[in-house]
Amino acid sequence: MTKEIEDAYSFIFEDDLIQEMDEVGTIKSFKENEKIIEIGDNVTSMPLLISGAIKILREDKEGDELLLYFLERGDTCAMTLSCCLGHTKSEIRAVAEMDTTLIMIPIEKMEEWTSKYKSWRNFVFESYHSRLTEMLDTIDTIAFLNMDERLLKYLRDKAKINQNETIQITHQQIAYDLHTSRVVISRLLKKLEIKKKISLQRNSIQVIDL
Repeated sequence: MTKEIEDAYSFIFEDDLIQEMDEVGTIKSFKENEKIIEIGDNVTSMPLLISGAIKILREDKEGDELLLYFLERGDTCAMTLSCCLGHTKSEIRAVAEMDTTLIMIPIEKMEEWTSKYKSWRNFVFESYHSRLTEMLDTIDTIAFLNMDERLLKYLRDKAKINQNETIQITHQQIAYDLHTSRVVISRLLKKLEIKKKISLQRNSIQVIDL
């Protein structure tokens, strides 16, 4: 397991910390679209991404979802960090964007490593900062961008995360993530295609304007 951790985190953590992660961590794998953390779950360990990608979602009172941000290799979720430190239940839903492998770190190690390893302390602070910036970006997107601009940004982000300009996704799934209707998404996708920003294909979308 050490090799997998080193590949994802050797540029962040010192050797002693990676060795401890290998000793106390548990490797878990999730298939594409599989739920990793559900809203209301008791969080007993913190996930560190070794491979794949995760999307973090919030849910309103009606059960509609809103995409907050994506996590990539070498990331962790700041909202999960907060739950771990506060011993509270999860307020987010984490779903595998693609086949994903995580190392789960017991929550009791978080405070110990914060005082023991400078690299871990910096990682936690930088994770909070990065995720806060991404959530502010999400708020700005909702508040200031038109829906067609939000849609194009979403498609670009998704292409980047998947490292593929062709995205396998339904119009309904986009509607769920952007908290709107499938009819609106279908209309806007056609509009973006006319502008040559994207190319609509059978069961997929090619992002031309990356």
